[in-house]
Amino acid sequence: MISDTSFSLSVDETTTEEIVCDLLKSLNVSVVQAAKDSSAESLFRTDSYMKQAVFHRYHTEHEMLRYLRGLADKDLALDRTMIPLGSCTMKLNSTTEMEPVTWPEFSSLHPYVPADESLGIRTVLAELEAMLVEITGYDAVSLQPNAGSQGEFAGLMAIRAYHRSRGDLQRTICLIPSSAHGTNAASAVMAGMSVVVVACDENGNVDVADLTNKADLAGDKLAAIMVTYPSTHGVFEEAISDICDIIHQHGGQVYVDGANLNALVGTAQPGKFGADVSHLNLHKTFCIPHGGGGPGVGPVAVRSHLIPFLPSDPLSPSSGIGPVSAANFGSASICAIPWVYISMMSADGLLQATADAILSANYVARRLNSSYPVLYTGANGTIAHECILNVGEVIKGSGLLIDDIAKRLMDYGLHAPTMSFPVANTLMVEPTESESLAEVDRFCDAMISIRHEIDMVLSGAITAEESVLHHAPHTVEDIAGDWKRSYSRASALYPLAHLRSRSYYPSVSRIDAAYGDRNLVCTCAPIEQYAISLENATVGS
Repeated sequence: MISDTSFSLSVDETTTEEIVCDLLKSLNVSVVQAAKDSSAESLFRTDSYMKQAVFHRYHTEHEMLRYLRGLADKDLALDRTMIPLGSCTMKLNSTTEMEPVTWPEFSSLHPYVPADESLGIRTVLAELEAMLVEITGYDAVSLQPNAGSQGEFAGLMAIRAYHRSRGDLQRTICLIPSSAHGTNAASAVMAGMSVVVVACDENGNVDVADLTNKADLAGDKLAAIMVTYPSTHGVFEEAISDICDIIHQHGGQVYVDGANLNALVGTAQPGKFGADVSHLNLHKTFCIPHGGGGPGVGPVAVRSHLIPFLPSDPLSPSSGIGPVSAANFGSASICAIPWVYISMMSADGLLQATADAILSANYVARRLNSSYPVLYTGANGTIAHECILNVGEVIKGSGLLIDDIAKRLMDYGLHAPTMSFPVANTLMVEPTESESLAEVDRFCDAMISIRHEIDMVLSGAITAEESVLHHAPHTVEDIAGDWKRSYSRASALYPLAHLRSRSYYPSVSRIDAAYGDRNLVCTCAPIEQYAISLENATVGS
């Protein structure tokens, strides 16, 4: 409603004139059917659109299917290989979990459909909130944030509102360890806080002495700490309870970044070991697909004293911190995915998934440590759910780059791990629990084989510029063309025997990624095609 006498509605290409008329009649609005005469033609679109050839090339289902398959063949995705991106948890999204997204009862509902007409999805949402409360140990959850970044922002806004409700307007300092995700500092600044970085020790843990000192210096200006547990360095913060106590003693709140919750589910609860608020990445830990821009769900979970400051309904924004999304339940239609995942896994299955994720990561760390030293480990030599491989130490003085290793992995039919985050010249590997031992071994075998290729450069047997690493990845066109390289075609394509049955070959060889980031090349029609002439333009058109 816009006023007592007017309202607005939105339509799309599926909305017919009959649907609009029926809606108006249901609102007791008199409807005069438009005559089907030529005057209506003035409303029709007359300009051309979708003129690129690709929109006019395929006219049968077979042609369209083959076009889509051709696009898929260029992609190195989860249907071909593990994607061991550290801190991203690229794990299986099963067909069973995904199926409800196709049901119109979930996918076609308007966000503000009356409550009595959306009992099904409201039941799913309520049960999902209860599941997440049980898993995390918090007292309440809001599903409104559409992404982890929005969840971070909502959590920090709740902390700010809590302090203000107590008259502590001066509490604006947010302590953030140097191991944190980059979004942490951005969210804190957006929430009106000032960021102070806390150092980490040589084992990757928060430096408690530095934390204590900076908490003392902040005094009654301390608003919060944002700490990731387990940390982005791939270790469990051994002093996490002490960290929470230090912040609480200074009157601050503890924000635990839930990005790595997949290493905690069933084993530890942030709401019980001292945290006040977390965001949860349902598009990671709880199996909603992510990447390519979304959609995501980043619920914010809080202890009881922060419940009044959770995001409020956009249609009733007076309470809490106001809305952080345009709809009360954010990306509601995809919340059925984690509901199905949690329901099918059960408590025992979730615990097993966590154990398998940690076991897989430690297996990778042990197998690869002699080839690529693991940068950080806990007191007993183990890690959490991911490990950081010190590639920089291995290639020092060789003339090789970390990019060479990442590109060479494509020749092995594998997606590269996270590069140079959170430490430069490292690879952060997270195998996830959904990958089999055979697939994890395939990755380890490839990394060990690449280490042998690095050693050839280090020994002087071949220069970095002439090495198979420098020219990776190798396309079929590379192999079929003139060959004047110092290594064989077989070693380029089949460095391991099992690759002779491979089904994936990169479609593009080495590119200058940094140059591409700085120089946009548009594949659409040139801008001149869309431009108008000022001489022919009507003022205000």
